[in-house]
Amino acid sequence: MHPFLVSAALVALAEIGDKTQLLSLLLAARYRAPVPIILAIFVATLANHGVAAGLGDVLAHALSPRVLAWAVVASFVAMGLWILVPDRVDDDDMPQSSRRGVFVATALAFFIAEMGDKTQIATVALAARFSEWGPVVAGTTLGMLAANVPAVLFGHRFADRLPTRWVHRVAAVMFLVLGGLALRNALQAS
Repeated sequence: MHPFLVSAALVALAEIGDKTQLLSLLLAARYRAPVPIILAIFVATLANHGVAAGLGDVLAHALSPRVLAWAVVASFVAMGLWILVPDRVDDDDMPQSSRRGVFVATALAFFIAEMGDKTQIATVALAARFSEWGPVVAGTTLGMLAANVPAVLFGHRFADRLPTRWVHRVAAVMFLVLGGLALRNALQAS
């Protein structure tokens, strides 16, 4: 499995109905400026997931192969279960009007909302699993954009039609399958 494709698919599915996707919808409705919002989401995701993948890469080299294998198993299984928990956005998560503009307000709000979020944790686990920073960051960033750009552009039209429960279940199964594959590798390494 190619790290880029796996990262993009997992994050795109995990992001459906996630707090940051809901934030994208709210930012689009509030500012009605899709281009700076999309660019800010791109920059914030690239920065956030770049750091997360760096942490995953450091863990991959710092931990023994056996400990890392079991940590990856635990991470994928935990992500698979966590995805089933629905997210919501509070009014406190929304940025206030900014003199610096829509781009800065969106980038800051998105970067902060992504801290400790499912997709950030998934990025750490994917980078640790694949030990390829570039393809993982590119894939997770593409996955975030694949889920959030339509939310910014068309979200108000389709928000009620998307079966998010089923999308979350598919993403959960994908993470659990990766957890199973990682478990098989961990058991073979023991």
